[in-house]
Amino acid sequence: MIMVIALALAGAVQGGSGTARAEEDGTATGRQLLFYNHAYGVLDRETADAIEHSSYLRDFAAFQVRTTTGAGGQTWTGRYLMGRETYLELFGVGDLPGKDGTLGATGMGVSTERAGDLPTVVERLRKAGITDPVEFRQTRDFGDGVPVPWFDAVFTTGEYDLFGTWGMEYRPEYFADPRGNTEPAAHPGDVGRERYLPDTYRDRLMRDVTGIRLAVTARDLASTVPLLKAGGFAVRSLPGGGVVANGGGTTIRFDSVPVEQVGLKQVEMSLNQPVSYRHVERIGHSALVVGPGSRAVWTFQEQDPPGTAGQGS
Repeated sequence: MIMVIALALAGAVQGGSGTARAEEDGTATGRQLLFYNHAYGVLDRETADAIEHSSYLRDFAAFQVRTTTGAGGQTWTGRYLMGRETYLELFGVGDLPGKDGTLGATGMGVSTERAGDLPTVVERLRKAGITDPVEFRQTRDFGDGVPVPWFDAVFTTGEYDLFGTWGMEYRPEYFADPRGNTEPAAHPGDVGRERYLPDTYRDRLMRDVTGIRLAVTARDLASTVPLLKAGGFAVRSLPGGGVVANGGGTTIRFDSVPVEQVGLKQVEMSLNQPVSYRHVERIGHSALVVGPGSRAVWTFQEQDPPGTAGQGS
């Protein structure tokens, strides 16, 4: 789900108002309503192409390259690493329309697990001073020209630099469509991430995204913190203006940087089983380090020495 597509179709580029200060610590009262769902990053073309053609990633994760048609006929082609409840979506420069296709552009979706929780998030946002949150319904076209309701979304604002976060709740119509390849509900009102994603992760090494580090502008961070707090994340400020948000098994770190330094920096992943070795897979200008143990760390925007790209160790 791409930020510019949703906001343009919502007709709300002027956005909401009353964002909270990013350095304020704490969380909203009550149970956690939103959980890390997925994030995307726009990488340099060499790295994006190396990811797309990496044979290692196809063994490491439930990996796919997919073109999706959303509301208004907008399409995007992403490279996906799918876990049990979470996933990662990667693009190259120019793969997305407008400024969303700029090197370093990023976005993140945080989603509900129970039907009806998103309106509670919206209510919390209004109480926190977000007087005009942007609400939007995304659809998906499976190829027959008939859009299927996919999920409802909320943004704190329609104005952003190169990063945006949205809260989301999957629609029952999507779960009812067999082309979505979703699972049966585990309990009444189940709209959770595990139900949405297929179980193909079981045959691979990667299990889930447990940590993500993003460099964003101060304005984009200030628009993000109220949504995380409304969703129940515990938000802690860092020296230099960044924050760390914890909740639901995923740690999200934001570094506050000038716009020319923004981008996806690092992703931490859990594994389905521990490994006894340490493997380094260089993929374009990035390095994926797997093991030892039950953890993998993928660092982006790392320049490789000549002749080493794509070599494992």
